Amino acid sequence: MNTSITLRHLDTPDELTRAFDVMKELRPHLTDADAFRAQMRRQREESYRLLAACDDGAILGLAGYRTQTNTLYGRFVYLDDLVVTARLQRSGIGAQLLDKVREIARHSRCAHFVLDTGLHMALAQRFYYRNGLLAKGMRFVETLAANGTEAAR
Repeated sequence: MNTSITLRHLDTPDELTRAFDVMKELRPHLTDADAFRAQMRRQREESYRLLAACDDGAILGLAGYRTQTNTLYGRFVYLDDLVVTARLQRSGIGAQLLDKVREIARHSRCAHFVLDTGLHMALAQRFYYRNGLLAKGMRFVETLAANGTEAAR
């Protein structure tokens, strides 16, 4: 594991712009940095935080998460996004990000740490199992908006 990696939250428009190319590796449907920043602002209003793994100012990985409460899990942290640049996958950065978000969840007195991954993502599933997460369900989705994204605000 690289010890020069620092983990910090990204909050400013400039920081979010710098994160765009990394997030795009996970979410290739994202095509515009301005739209990405606006989306991050909207999600921030819903408690979303973007944690970055950085080395000398370069963003190497991201973990986007939010604290929520529902009747199934009680108070929990939901991990929306976890991505490490392709050239650094299997370097331990993903595990560092996951551990930090788990620590944040514990510090926030959350009962659970929850995420989803695609059924077709066998490597991601193995990564999550190795890092202590267990499959507990299956998510069902119905696309309502014509283009598959949230209706314009």
